[in-house]
Amino acid sequence: MATAFVGIGSNMGDREAHLGGALALLAAEPGIEIVTVSQLRETKPVGPVEQSDFLNGAVRLSTDLPPRQLLERLLAIEARLGRVRRERFGPRTIDLDLLVYGDEIVDEPGLTLPHPRLHERRFALEPVAELAPDLVIPGRGTVSALLSELK
Repeated sequence: MATAFVGIGSNMGDREAHLGGALALLAAEPGIEIVTVSQLRETKPVGPVEQSDFLNGAVRLSTDLPPRQLLERLLAIEARLGRVRRERFGPRTIDLDLLVYGDEIVDEPGLTLPHPRLHERRFALEPVAELAPDLVIPGRGTVSALLSELK
């Protein structure tokens, strides 16, 4: 079984309900076990699009699915919860980002691990650090060191 970390977020409608629905669907998926869930944090959106604040957190998973298949399951859950991809960095009912998958480094079309902007995003690093402060982000260092380097 591999350990994976998934970022979760929502900034449309009933954010807590969307996140709860995503966690329920994730827990029901064969080959995926939710180990722990971070606290949720209200955060400002990142990017050029004006929009509402997010509720963000992270989930530590144990899975026997390979990275690509896990990503496909995350995208399917987003679709089931009404996620429509209209504009990059735009508002969303649910966002499930595969952040880290074990110690794997992957650079394929549609899948980059670890997440290519994880080391720049406090809203993603903080909940991961809550779950695993000594986690090594492959090619980057520990999550706690990366957090200390952010301004």
